[in-house]
Amino acid sequence: MRKIIIFFTIISLCTTTLLGQSGNIKINQSNKLDSIIKLKKELNSRIQNLRIQIYIGDRDNAEQIIQEFVEIFNDTKADVIYETPNYKVWVGNYYTQLEADKRLVEIRKKFRSAFIFRPERQEIFEDEIEADPNQEKLIMD
Repeated sequence: MRKIIIFFTIISLCTTTLLGQSGNIKINQSNKLDSIIKLKKELNSRIQNLRIQIYIGDRDNAEQIIQEFVEIFNDTKADVIYETPNYKVWVGNYYTQLEADKRLVEIRKKFRSAFIFRPERQEIFEDEIEADPNQEKLIMD
């Protein structure tokens, strides 16, 4: 009886390596998946940046709002933009709607009128302000 147990033990040890899994992996993937990925990349390349506007009104309040924002969210870019006759406080620079939505939820806890938008024009840089004195931009980083 003992010989039979030893025999089956040896047989089971020898066959375990034969019954093991091989290291080959085969992935069956639809050709449509490649076209969907290509389309997604193309759409992402066309996406303009998203911003969040937290205030529109006069200059004094805009400066006060941006100071409050910077104190609370010091890791986010914030700008005061002048578009006649109002000053606007724009914050963030997001490339996906999901990213902007997540941040909007946090920002609305303090600034209830905040909303997401896509700027129609490129923001003005400081060197362009000198060329056009009618436009003004204050940057708070």
